[in-house]
Amino acid sequence: MIWILLLILAALAAAAFVGGRAMAQGRFRGVRAHSRPAQHGAYALIWVAAPALAVLMLAGVFAAPIERHKDRRQAERLKNLVRPFVLRRLKTDPTVISDLPPLVESRQNVPLTAEQAQLYDSVVNDMLNRVDNADGMKRRGLVLSALVKLKQVCNHPAHFLRQGADDDAVPLPKLAPGEKLSARSGKSQRLIEMLEEVVATGDRALVFTQYRQMGHLLVAMIRQELDSEAQFLHGGTPQARREQLIERFQSGDPKCPIFVLSLKAGGVGLNLTAANHVFHFDRWWNPAVENQATDRAFRIGQHRTVYVHKMISEGTLEERIDQMIEQKTELAQQIIGSGESWLTELSTGQLRDLLTLRRDTLEEES
Repeated sequence: MIWILLLILAALAAAAFVGGRAMAQGRFRGVRAHSRPAQHGAYALIWVAAPALAVLMLAGVFAAPIERHKDRRQAERLKNLVRPFVLRRLKTDPTVISDLPPLVESRQNVPLTAEQAQLYDSVVNDMLNRVDNADGMKRRGLVLSALVKLKQVCNHPAHFLRQGADDDAVPLPKLAPGEKLSARSGKSQRLIEMLEEVVATGDRALVFTQYRQMGHLLVAMIRQELDSEAQFLHGGTPQARREQLIERFQSGDPKCPIFVLSLKAGGVGLNLTAANHVFHFDRWWNPAVENQATDRAFRIGQHRTVYVHKMISEGTLEERIDQMIEQKTELAQQIIGSGESWLTELSTGQLRDLLTLRRDTLEEES
């Protein structure tokens, strides 16, 4: 109810301001001021209060039924009401583009390995202990730092532990004979399994990650375990080399069916319709960023069904954020869409509930 009080206070403040200003103008201009302030104040009150009342009405008629009760009839009503005023169009709308193929999305919920779970718990416990004794910018910094670390743990222990160079050399950590780099990460294992099927069927794939170092690790896994070449485009790729990588992938070269890209460098402005599989290896808080990356393959010129695979570590922050994005679109647009900063304002108890690893999601050790 606080926001309702704020609207009322804003209306009263506007009324007082406009009324006082009118009084001053009347006094200095020598006109009658005894009625003007009241009139201007009333107009200001109506001007501010009317939208407030409209918001209250819409909240009761549409927001509550749609958000809380999933009322499809009211959702359709609202859609029909705003349609004449909304210019946004979707590519999947047949009236916009009729020749685009289907887009199929799926989520790959994968448990952490034992090594990942141990590292994850360590990061969460360390952060919770430290935020209790911090406030302001220091507390926000601790939370944001922990979020980055948790995402790195979910990706691969070698990413979090910085086992490998963050450059164009293949950053292979030392492996025992017969050991696979992907075996330390649940998401990496699942990704390699799915990419093996992609290559076997003659398809082509894009793999997006937020992190340059993780991109190098993915390239190393693909080369080691699939015996296949993988190209990698990131923010440090020179323009000439960038164009060569894109041209080679688009040419359908069977020697490089997989293209790894950093989300920021390769997520916009590229035409990569040779791919019909898109993997989002780590999740971005803003779903629009992921959608833009998907559109590198799902665009005019694409003639095959595009399959989008979103990799999610079960029982972790990744799963909770994904659920919030899917269940509450408005929340995704207004809060999650602004990035990670909203998480820094949560209490220690709320952070514990959000970040603590769910033990029931871990793989049983054989």
